[in-house]
Amino acid sequence: MAADSDLWLPLAIDVSRRWKMSFGTITATARLARAVCGELTDLILPPACPVCRARLGSAGGLCADCWQGVRFLERPWCERLGTPLPIDLGPGILSAAAVADPPAFARARSAVSYEGPVPDLVHALKYADRTDLAPMLGAWMARAAHELVAEADMLIPIPLHWGRLASRRFNQAALLAHEVGHLTGLPVATRLLLRTRRTPQQVGLGRDERARNMRGAFVVPFGKKTDLAGRRPILIDDVLTTGATLEAATRALLAAGASAVDVLTLARVVAPS
Repeated sequence: MAADSDLWLPLAIDVSRRWKMSFGTITATARLARAVCGELTDLILPPACPVCRARLGSAGGLCADCWQGVRFLERPWCERLGTPLPIDLGPGILSAAAVADPPAFARARSAVSYEGPVPDLVHALKYADRTDLAPMLGAWMARAAHELVAEADMLIPIPLHWGRLASRRFNQAALLAHEVGHLTGLPVATRLLLRTRRTPQQVGLGRDERARNMRGAFVVPFGKKTDLAGRRPILIDDVLTTGATLEAATRALLAAGASAVDVLTLARVVAPS
């Protein structure tokens, strides 16, 4: 697992094994310090639900009411898109959408539906510096990824453009990827996929607009293509809406030599039945 510096600006660079060991020691010390500080903080500011601010007995979770509002995605689902199906028709069933417009990626899986308290959790992680939510959310994703992990070689988070990374200071997809990697044992590759331009925000755009917005937005550096050839990565992102971002990233990885690409997100937008 990469050092914590992979997640934050500036991006991590390759260093010697000796320096990696030094970073590991520093990281372990920092985690211990955070744990001690966390206990002191809990005495002064008791843990609260990150969604509704109800008091909690311990940090790192949700209150009972908010927990009941989280809809975890379970089978039956479309084997390709991972969208829930109303009835179980057996293994390998594809939805009408997957048959009519097959995606470039092989399989998509998401931990939860983007409803209830989940949008608040995603917003808190991305825009309110609630990086302490990443272990819980990453654990949800690792649970949903179990059938993808056996065939995967690595995790690749959807990258941010350097300008957006500078303003946000961390990439939430990379943060989640490292949590999933920690739980599954898969390595996280943060340098194999780059965002070549700062695309406008996708919020409010339709499916076709999102696709045009993301066209040509990702590239695999020429010197990194050998690291990808014949490999099967899992793309990591926070939310799957229309799939335009993940589709564009998948096409870049396939063009660079990946044998197949799977997708794992924390949440996905599920249309009403």
